[in-house]
Amino acid sequence: MATTFVPWRRGPTCACSRGPRAFTFFFPPVYRTFLKTKLHRATITAADPDYEGSVTVDRNLCKAAGLLEFEQVDVLDINNGARFTTYVIYGAEGEIQVNGAAARLVNPGDLAIIIAYCRLPEDKIDGHRPRVVLLGPGNQITGTQDHHMRAP
Repeated sequence: MATTFVPWRRGPTCACSRGPRAFTFFFPPVYRTFLKTKLHRATITAADPDYEGSVTVDRNLCKAAGLLEFEQVDVLDINNGARFTTYVIYGAEGEIQVNGAAARLVNPGDLAIIIAYCRLPEDKIDGHRPRVVLLGPGNQITGTQDHHMRAP
């Protein structure tokens, strides 16, 4: 009787009628993280440390940027350099309010960048188009840009 070495068992085992087991290696796809969307130069309208958390963003800005409620975002305060991760909840027109503990990192009137990222497999990178929504006074949209991926 022939024996076959099976690495997850101790010692040799008998070969079955199908022959020895072949090793199959599975390589999961490689994912890379890219900018999905950005609200550029948003003005913080309020900061509420007593709220349970998140950043409240004008629903129309979310629609323009493609942000969903409860989606994870990074908030970067241009005025003081603070950076933190939180999630989006929809708010009133023109509203950008930082809630919870992160409210202590910003001041009303500060300019901020709100960024969402996505993870893409290698075969989807070429078709990805990150969106940048440019904001002016009162958090009004002054323009949008859909960027094309470029080779280095």
